[in-house]
Amino acid sequence: MPSQTQTPDNLRIEKRDLKFGRETPPPRWWHGGDPGRTAFFNALSSTFPVGEKFFMTAVRHYRSGTSEPLRSQIDDFLYQESMHSREHVVFNRQAEDVGFDIAPLEDRARRTIAWVKRRSPLQQLAATCALEHFTATLAHDALANPHHLGGASEEAGRLWRWHAIEEIEHKAVAFDTYLHAARDLSPFRRWLKRSVVMGVTTVRFHYVIFRNTADLLRQDGLNNARTWRTLLAYLYGRDGLMRHLLAGVFTYMRPGFHPWHLDDRGLLAQALALLNAGEAREQMA
Repeated sequence: MPSQTQTPDNLRIEKRDLKFGRETPPPRWWHGGDPGRTAFFNALSSTFPVGEKFFMTAVRHYRSGTSEPLRSQIDDFLYQESMHSREHVVFNRQAEDVGFDIAPLEDRARRTIAWVKRRSPLQQLAATCALEHFTATLAHDALANPHHLGGASEEAGRLWRWHAIEEIEHKAVAFDTYLHAARDLSPFRRWLKRSVVMGVTTVRFHYVIFRNTADLLRQDGLNNARTWRTLLAYLYGRDGLMRHLLAGVFTYMRPGFHPWHLDDRGLLAQALALLNAGEAREQMA
């Protein structure tokens, strides 16, 4: 493990094989009957299968040269990401079942990933670090503030909370792999590369997510100023998910940054207890 890592020694990245919504698929506007919030989360979900496959490839490229405990953490990361991809494939197909055309959204994500894959393996890994920071930031806020998933249908809410838990658990794996892969670069060049890539990734991420959101709202006949005002207030208000994500970009660009500077294991334990209680109720039903 590279000396710069600050990942807790006792961190556990657990392999869970959970399935969501097979028996009770979500309604069309599953997020509290709100078309804007539903469109935003569906837009995110549409990028996950191709995005997580890219993450796995970028990190796996450097696995053979790592030592323990990072090598085992990479294996656990790969497992969790494969489960996320599987469940979001199902979730995306359910969105299609209620009438949304998800294919153009998936194609847009696929084109963006194809553009990134023309870069060097280290740049691809740096892009993975940036996107993993986005997902960890969104995950933290989704779990810390019940408002973000309040009103979501039960199965959809369980899916997104489970995904958030695992994004926090493995939030430093790609970053620690980057520290290993870029170990021969000077600290300044390591910082500069990941910061420049973060800047580019931030722009492309916003473009893809909001174009996808607009596509879905257009399909509902609601791609208008009123819907966007409500959605942007939710995303960029005082406790907004995207407001915190943008603040996290600047945190990420600090020299010496590490994902576990924010030690949210307490939040993780609370969320896991709720998830496990829900799974127990599901098994007894």
